[in-house]
Amino acid sequence: MDDKKNEDLKEEIEEKEETVDNCDCCSDEDCKEKVKAESEETENNVETEENKFEKLTEELFKVKNENSKLNNEMNALKDRLVRLNAEYENFRKRTAKEKEAIYTDACADVLKEMFGVLDNLERAVAVEGSVEDLKQGVDMTVRQFHGAFEKLGVEEIDASGEFDPNFHQAVMHVQDESFGKNSIVEVFQKGYKKADKVLRFTIVKVAN
Repeated sequence: MDDKKNEDLKEEIEEKEETVDNCDCCSDEDCKEKVKAESEETENNVETEENKFEKLTEELFKVKNENSKLNNEMNALKDRLVRLNAEYENFRKRTAKEKEAIYTDACADVLKEMFGVLDNLERAVAVEGSVEDLKQGVDMTVRQFHGAFEKLGVEEIDASGEFDPNFHQAVMHVQDESFGKNSIVEVFQKGYKKADKVLRFTIVKVAN
C-alpha cells in the first residue's frame, strides 16, 4: 500500500477525533459516538489495507525466491547440457578413432601373413627353370597360403555333402540318378569362412 495514502487516512482519523473532542455545538452523546464509530471504521480500513499490503509483500517475496530458484535450476541444466554435449562429441571422436585403429590392426594382421606368400610368387616368376620346378614353387606357395589361413582362423567350406544355401551357391543343376537329392557334384570355386561368418560362398553344381 502507498505510504502517502496511509498518512492521509491517519490524518483523517486524527481530524475526526479532534473534531469530537472540540465539538461544542451540541452535547448529544450520539453525535460523538457516531464520529468515533466513523473514526474506528476508518482506522480498521487502514489496518485492513496494511494487512493486504503485508500479504502482497510476502507473496511477492515468495515469487521472487521461486523465480530465483528456477533460474538457478535452469542455469544448472544448461551447464549440464553443455557438458553432456562436449562429452558425447569427445566419445564420438574417440570411438571413430578406435574403430579406425581396430580396422587398421585387422588389416595389418592379414597382410603380414600375405607378404611371405607374395615374396614366393615373385621368386617363382623370376626364377628360370623347368615346368616341374615352377610347379614345385607354386605348390609351396599354396601350402604357405593355407598356413596363413590357418593362423588367421580361415577355413575352407566343406562341399562334399549336400547343398546348403547357407554356405553354397548353386550356378548349375543336373539330373543324375547316380547322385542323391541336392547332392553337390562339382565345385567351380572354393568357399571360405571364419568362425560362423562366410567370407566367400562355394560355387557349385547340384544334382537332382
